[in-house]
Amino acid sequence: MSSDGLRVYQELGVKPVINAMGFMTVLGGSRPSPQVQAAMNHASRYFAGMEELLKKSGDVIAEILGAEGALVTPGCAAALALSSAVCMAGSDPEKIQQLPDTTGMKDEIIIQKSQRYHYDRCVTIFGAKMVEAGDDHTTAEQVESAITDKTAAIHYVAPGGGAGVVSLEEVLSIAKAHDIPVIVDAASQIYPLAQMRRYPESGADLIGYGAKYFGACNSTGVLCGRKDLIDAAFLHSFIGYETRDSRCVGRPLKLDRQEIIAVVVALREWFDMDHDARVAEHQQKAQAIQDGLSGVPHITCSTVLDERTLGNGLRVTVDEGALGKTAEQISEVLLNGDPSIWLHGGNGSLHIAVSNLLDDDVQFLADRLRELLTA
Repeated sequence: MSSDGLRVYQELGVKPVINAMGFMTVLGGSRPSPQVQAAMNHASRYFAGMEELLKKSGDVIAEILGAEGALVTPGCAAALALSSAVCMAGSDPEKIQQLPDTTGMKDEIIIQKSQRYHYDRCVTIFGAKMVEAGDDHTTAEQVESAITDKTAAIHYVAPGGGAGVVSLEEVLSIAKAHDIPVIVDAASQIYPLAQMRRYPESGADLIGYGAKYFGACNSTGVLCGRKDLIDAAFLHSFIGYETRDSRCVGRPLKLDRQEIIAVVVALREWFDMDHDARVAEHQQKAQAIQDGLSGVPHITCSTVLDERTLGNGLRVTVDEGALGKTAEQISEVLLNGDPSIWLHGGNGSLHIAVSNLLDDDVQFLADRLRELLTA
């Protein structure tokens, strides 16, 4: 375990955390690879014209994703917020400066009631209003009937699917018939690679991704889609504020040049890497933890393979009655340790996500967990 890594936090009075929860914003999101970190360090040597950097990096990202255009943003939440601004004000300089006052604009964004979620707040921060379509089992007819002369866009939460959710294909068909853009929150839909490319290829107008999921900084994201709308998003962004006579709402959404470079390098790395080997490494870490718990009574271990690979790891099911303690209590003790170990614990099991665990983290976690389970 790195003494320098521990000390940098301990000197601030902050407890270091071993992250067995995955890609969590509240834990700092991701662990950029050595190549991404090196690229950020190299980018620090020189400055860059941020307008040119954003445009050229967007061209590279768009080509990788199969989109007409792309823009690096400070997180997927910013991508969604900029999308709503674009759908309301477009490239009109007066409307851009008028936001978040939406008087005289189309400012309603439709969302299926069956898709309401915590992060739809991001769509409204620049003045848009969410309008629910249907009920807990939304139909295509209900989505279409929610469209009015105030509708600016339809918001869709990827991957969709499930009972009561109208498919993306149906939503796109309805939107196209009414000449309304569709915003897709595809924040964590980054694997399989064909799934990540699916949304630009589907004809969705604006798509947001969280760049932490493919190995960039916690603070970054990608907005991609139709070139005219991405160009408009550029006008609404912080660089639009700085390079034009504009007082746009996107000024707080600033990025470092190092972050932009990190997104490009991480995305290239993501599309070039051997993902079978990456998943195999996850399985090896999960097996190492399971081996460390060998012989511990009152538990059952099973491998977790998440379709997106983000939650790959190990599930430890606990016989709480025989053990005399609950999974939630075990999780709480781990949380309060130093270093703290964060994992998902409750409902009789512990879920250990291994994607952000280093080898010494794996050993420490296995030893600590064994200690608690056999106490």
